Amino acid sequence: MATVAKTVSTAADAKLLRFALKQDAMGSGAFGVVGVVAAAIFGEMFGLPAAFLFPVGAFLVVWAAALFFLAARPTVGKAAVGVVMAINIAWVAASAELLIAGWFPLTSLGTALVIVQAVVVAGFTGLQFAGLRKTA
Repeated sequence: MATVAKTVSTAADAKLLRFALKQDAMGSGAFGVVGVVAAAIFGEMFGLPAAFLFPVGAFLVVWAAALFFLAARPTVGKAAVGVVMAINIAWVAASAELLIAGWFPLTSLGTALVIVQAVVVAGFTGLQFAGLRKTA
């Protein structure tokens, strides 16, 4: 019985949670592929060095694969979703720090990109939280 409390096993219970994880995976994967494939081009457009965009993009591709894997599991561990949400929150905080500290000479487009992607990640996290609460 304790195992049931720590996992979400029924498809109906986890529908919103799985949806949120998959949306996060698709967004992260798309952003990651663009970061890996076009780091130099987008780096100039956004005011971010390719040496920064490439490893971030590679991380996001791996992150997306992990999210898809988690969403496809027969049972979704609540602790694993908690880790996903914590990493997403850290991402949003790091995005804010990037803007506030002025780590890079961002263009206007770069500033907009950082803001928009942070808002999207926060939205994914909110959906994941709602899906997790629905399964409780």
